[in-house]
Amino acid sequence: MASSSPSALLLSYGINSTKRSPFCFHEMFPKKMPNFKLRCFYSSTERIVANVEEFTEENTLISRRTLLRLISAASAFGISTAKTNGAGLPEEQKPRICDDACEKELENVPVVTTETGLQYKDIQVGVGPTPPIGFQVAANYVAMVPNGQIFDSSLEKGLPYIFRVGSGQVIKGLDEGILSMKIGGKRRLFIPGPLAFPKGLSAAPGRPRVAPNSPVVFDVSLEYIPGLEVDE
Repeated sequence: MASSSPSALLLSYGINSTKRSPFCFHEMFPKKMPNFKLRCFYSSTERIVANVEEFTEENTLISRRTLLRLISAASAFGISTAKTNGAGLPEEQKPRICDDACEKELENVPVVTTETGLQYKDIQVGVGPTPPIGFQVAANYVAMVPNGQIFDSSLEKGLPYIFRVGSGQVIKGLDEGILSMKIGGKRRLFIPGPLAFPKGLSAAPGRPRVAPNSPVVFDVSLEYIPGLEVDE
């Protein structure tokens, strides 16, 4: 079977050719591309295509699956600002992981309660492995106070958030909630005060105050686990 060119694959993923976004593929795929010349840069789709083509020519043993993973990550990091940046929009117009239809379906989803008091509902169950402790994950999130008002969102920033799960880089409730998710999964986390923000968060324009040790709600989507493949 003839493989598609990197250019065609990029186009099939709908990457915005005018969007300038940061990419660090050597960090996202440390085991898959140790000799990859492209490091961290701000560039357009044309530069991505050129480097992907150079990479595939020099590394003939790379699998088509790995190339697809690379392009999928590029697509996630190159999302058009016009579609994702909700900063300054009214609350009801801000981008969300769970839309109105999702909210109705979620009413019938049972709540799972863990030993720590964390509760969650699965919006969508992912596939493949769960992230091992200490692994980097790329996740989108929408963080809300209990009344649904958003105080932080990766969707408004236009980039997934990358961190080492289970390493204390995020609040305890988010760490715990993502550790049992699979790639492509979406989940609503009901995080109790002790697992949230001990010092709270100050209010800001368009952002409500989060009181110390108060409960919060996170909708999260696990986009990718660099270094782990999904068996197909």
